[in-house]
Amino acid sequence: MRAAIIGAGYSGTMAAVELARAGCREVILIEKSGRFATGAAYSTSSPGHLLNVRAAQMSAFADAPDHFARWAEQEGVGGPQDFVQRREFGRYLEGVLEGAPEVRRVTGEAIALENGAVRLDSGERVECDAVVLAGGNYPSRLPDMFGDEAVHDPWSAEGREKVARLALAGGDLLLVGTGLTMVDMCVSLEEAGFGGRIVATSRRGLVPRAHEERPAEVPEWVPPTRLAELVGAVRARKPWRAAIDGLRPHSHDLWRGLSDSEKKRFLRHLRPWWDVHRHRIAPGVAKRIEAMRADRRLEVVAGRVRSVEGDEVTIARRGGGELRRRFAGVINCTGPEGNILRVTDPLIRQLLESGQARAERLGLGLEVDEDSRVVGEGGSPELYAVGPLSKGSYWEIVAVPDIRGQVRDVARAIAY
Repeated sequence: MRAAIIGAGYSGTMAAVELARAGCREVILIEKSGRFATGAAYSTSSPGHLLNVRAAQMSAFADAPDHFARWAEQEGVGGPQDFVQRREFGRYLEGVLEGAPEVRRVTGEAIALENGAVRLDSGERVECDAVVLAGGNYPSRLPDMFGDEAVHDPWSAEGREKVARLALAGGDLLLVGTGLTMVDMCVSLEEAGFGGRIVATSRRGLVPRAHEERPAEVPEWVPPTRLAELVGAVRARKPWRAAIDGLRPHSHDLWRGLSDSEKKRFLRHLRPWWDVHRHRIAPGVAKRIEAMRADRRLEVVAGRVRSVEGDEVTIARRGGGELRRRFAGVINCTGPEGNILRVTDPLIRQLLESGQARAERLGLGLEVDEDSRVVGEGGSPELYAVGPLSKGSYWEIVAVPDIRGQVRDVARAIAY
């Protein structure tokens, strides 16, 4: 088999490495940015951007759970229970990819899948028998009322330059969103010497919780399969962090077992609470954010942006009242695009429009079967999706501990 992988962040890099390990005849890793292995998450240069998971859980390989922890200790960057710098994990992934010389790297943007090949924006055709879509998270965009001056994608090259300029210019900044991206932007701005104040806003004003300094033992339990019963069971268990972590082995089966109406209720009412409790941040980062709030350098506002007039923004506070203030800049911290039908990536658009792929029922990603094979009209090459693109079918498929098993299984399905 000749396999092409599109996207060279963690998902794509490890899909390529696992395919090489499985003996695939030819493996081609395609990345439009020319930045292989690190992706947006691990290409940061900030020492304050830490992994949200302890080193002991961050192995790139499903069959070698201590691989990263051993590497981190050998490199002197942390122990198994440490939250290592994300840039160090990026360096680790680069080494993993270097250890698979069979993988051929191609820089270019994939724009179509047709007649047994991936077509790039340069016109080049990459012939293949199977394709793995590993584009990761696609960027969202703020509403048009914010204009083009806002930083719509803070992880793009242009976005990073804008954030750096805002940090040096001073003046108050508005961050739209209060999740993990907000945390990263606050750390980046502080490290760049930003002297102004930050207002971060979201509908509920929820901020990611912190991991405990010492992890609690994760209980083994069989959670209820119906949503209402599951919520009650989790609330009743103590400590809550261990209860949430205890769901990880069951998350895929639980999600698949929910009805569409239960999934919609979860997304509408529970998702913000799930995100801040499930996707927690390193204790040191949490202390940094709390210090910024205590010093009033960061204000978190629960509410909705009502209007934008020039540099003046009005936020309707949740519960009543409003905040009206002038801002020197606005940064999008709402996270990745949550609707696959709004993704502007040319390959995703071509696959959907041609019928080779289709959105799953809730629009969270592409529809895939139990083997992560994309559901569509089919043809050649055979098509798979891994990582966040398969979120609609698996839900918890956005972090390394979840994705590594999926990419191994997909590689084996293709190679064998």
